[in-house]
Amino acid sequence: MSAFIENYHGILLNNLWWGWALGGLFVFAGMGFVGAPLFLWSLCAVVALFGFGAPLWSVGVFLAFAFIFNVKPIRAFLVSAPIMKFFKAFQIVPSISQTEREALDAGVVWIEGDLFSGKPDFDKLLKAPFPKLTPEEQAFVDGPVEELLSLFDEFEIWRKKKVPTEVWDFLRKKKFLGMIIPKKYGGLGFSANAHSAVIMKISSRSVPVTVTAMVPNSLGPAELLVHYGTEAQKDYYLPRLASGEEIPCFGLTEPTAGSDASGMRSEGVVFKGADGKLYMKLNWNKRWITLAAVSTVIGLAFKLKDPDNLLGKGTDPGITCALIPSQTKGVVIGRRHNPLEVPFYNCPTQGHDVVVPVDAIIGGADMAGKGWSMLMESLAAGRGISLPAQSMGIGKIVTRLVTAHASIRKQFGLPIGKFEGIEEPLARIAGLTYMLESFGKLTLGGLDLGLKPPVVTAVAKYNATELGRIIVNDGMDIMGGAAISRGPKNLISNFHIAGPIGITVEGANILTRTLMIFGQGALRAHPYAYQEVKAIEENNLTHFDRAFWGHIGHIVRNGFRSVLLSLTRGRLAGSPVGGEVSRYYQKLSWASASFALMADIAMGTLGGSLKVKEKITGRFADILSYLYIGFAVLRRWEADGRRKEDLPFVHFAMQWSFNQMQRAFDGIFSNLKVPGLTWFFSGVLRMWSSLNSFENQISDSVTKKVSRTILENQEVRDRLTQGCYCPQDEKDPAGRLDMAYRVVKESEGIERKIKQAIKAKTLPKKRVNFLIDEAFEKGVITKDEHALISRAEQVRWDAIQVDDFSEEEFRGYPGGPEIEHGSRQSTLGSSQGAEGSISLAKRQID
Repeated sequence: MSAFIENYHGILLNNLWWGWALGGLFVFAGMGFVGAPLFLWSLCAVVALFGFGAPLWSVGVFLAFAFIFNVKPIRAFLVSAPIMKFFKAFQIVPSISQTEREALDAGVVWIEGDLFSGKPDFDKLLKAPFPKLTPEEQAFVDGPVEELLSLFDEFEIWRKKKVPTEVWDFLRKKKFLGMIIPKKYGGLGFSANAHSAVIMKISSRSVPVTVTAMVPNSLGPAELLVHYGTEAQKDYYLPRLASGEEIPCFGLTEPTAGSDASGMRSEGVVFKGADGKLYMKLNWNKRWITLAAVSTVIGLAFKLKDPDNLLGKGTDPGITCALIPSQTKGVVIGRRHNPLEVPFYNCPTQGHDVVVPVDAIIGGADMAGKGWSMLMESLAAGRGISLPAQSMGIGKIVTRLVTAHASIRKQFGLPIGKFEGIEEPLARIAGLTYMLESFGKLTLGGLDLGLKPPVVTAVAKYNATELGRIIVNDGMDIMGGAAISRGPKNLISNFHIAGPIGITVEGANILTRTLMIFGQGALRAHPYAYQEVKAIEENNLTHFDRAFWGHIGHIVRNGFRSVLLSLTRGRLAGSPVGGEVSRYYQKLSWASASFALMADIAMGTLGGSLKVKEKITGRFADILSYLYIGFAVLRRWEADGRRKEDLPFVHFAMQWSFNQMQRAFDGIFSNLKVPGLTWFFSGVLRMWSSLNSFENQISDSVTKKVSRTILENQEVRDRLTQGCYCPQDEKDPAGRLDMAYRVVKESEGIERKIKQAIKAKTLPKKRVNFLIDEAFEKGVITKDEHALISRAEQVRWDAIQVDDFSEEEFRGYPGGPEIEHGSRQSTLGSSQGAEGSISLAKRQID
């Protein structure tokens, strides 16, 4: 009996020990998951030591260490100070140049900070504004913008390589060049959202006109003057810029200084004139400067030298911005580059011993040497508006054109949109356009709050232009011969030609991805990294202690979160909403925690060399980008009122986002070299990642739903393409194609009746277009139905025609005949003449 009791007692104690251990494990896991403070960890550790029967001396030792680490002044002196010396001695943190520092200090951290944290607060983030146009702004988009787009013929602009004078005059008259200038200076005073809406609509029609209207409202004198100009500069220049009396350009890029501002050779030297006033002698050589050849005032970035310290800022104040009237002696303008034959003014400009007063510095002499920080803030805003708006407009019009073409064009007796091979690129076009507008609008909401988040706007610019390129390429594939045959009817090839231009400007995309989004974002958006760097540079032990131990806690929390969320596929994370999209919030939390942990591992192991490991930083940039884009899609879903018919687009966008993140994580695991642990990342983690992926691919069922929705639901098609230019004039190629789409859609029910009659053997087995008259004669369709489907076949035939030219027209001989859109190109085909009728359409539609 005693043996039994002793054995039972042993089993009980053993089970209690395991229960205690298991309970402690859950407690510690929970504390790590929520990010418990250090004192709570210390308290729980003491309880655990007592619970496991640890000797008192060991408890005492632990309490001594806990005291040191929990009392900040003692911790800083005994622990943090040696760590800071070690970091300095071995250059653990990256060195930061002055231009990099100014870029890092420009703007603010916004949503990207939460996403970088590893624990995003979605309840807070869902309060981010999703802007709408005011009645005044909407009236401008519906009025003057519509009128502008009806003034010109896009094909003629490309053919003659010139934006017409009447377009320039209209842009001036209606103050398109002064959208960002406040009303008190004669501008329109538009919000970022309205500015974007105008550019978006113009870009759906014309790249050259878009660029002409875009540049004065992007990086340039007006943007810099509004924020930094003296009152005298504002009073003089802003009204003249708003009215178009002054045409601005901004000279930044040089042969040796594109992305690297430190390579800038343009120089200004301060000197005192004979009249006792201060002047600058400027010399520059700039290229790729939009509007330079037609400008009246040049905003110029240059390195300012002050050998006699006349400004009191030392002999080398640094990068400075000034306003130079284009007619000033020594200024050279007038020549042009040829950017892929796109007819907008992109030009070189030089300055040879150009003398201007020091007052020409934007903001006056006090702003000498502050040009780079001014430019970084202005670029941060511009990147979030102009180029994303252009991509949105192109995405919308391509969606509209391709859905019409896929509904009208038939092969093997079926509209091509019904083929699965077409479904996939069509779904990409529509789904990516939905995605584009989602993160574009979210970014505009932040800008309209007065924020200038450089990481977010870099994400917007890079991804908008890259996704725009995918959309156009898919559109070219679907439209086939109609897309490659250039002429008045071809509304898509111009976007294909111009696409690479957006990739190169306002920060070339390769640089934007590898350096700006993550290279700078890793410091800018990380909650502690930049604080550590600054504390070390300033030798501030108190700040370093706070940042370093905060960083350690950050790593511990994200380590627990990453592991636990990975094991549960995000299900431990909460979601601010229920329903079909709730899982996406959980997966975003999982991705955020894993991203934050891996970013810290990369920064810790690679240190300052991380910024040159551009393949690694590019993959981190992709993850951060799609964390932001994925959230933007969910924010749009909420802002739009959770329309059920939009769910296919949400599913597509989220699956795309997680798939892109998965590819980036796999690339990091496979290539990140961690001393002693490379095998673990490239082997174990890489294998686990492939078995437990965020998203392997977009499902066929989702692409089918997206394709079917955008082809068959005209209300959804109209809403998702709202804001692009949709002319009602049937003489216009876009208007004619849209009219054909509507008529063909109206006739689909009649076509089904004829097919049913074929199945019932009331009509012979032929293609529908050969049976229209017989179907009417046999009473299968009514007289009105016969008229409608006959018209549908006629407009279908007309819509699939492409342009052809005489030898003289094709070569563009001087004095050769003009290419009139309203004549043979808009008929049923020039070579058929009077035969272009419904009978010909019946024979040749397929």
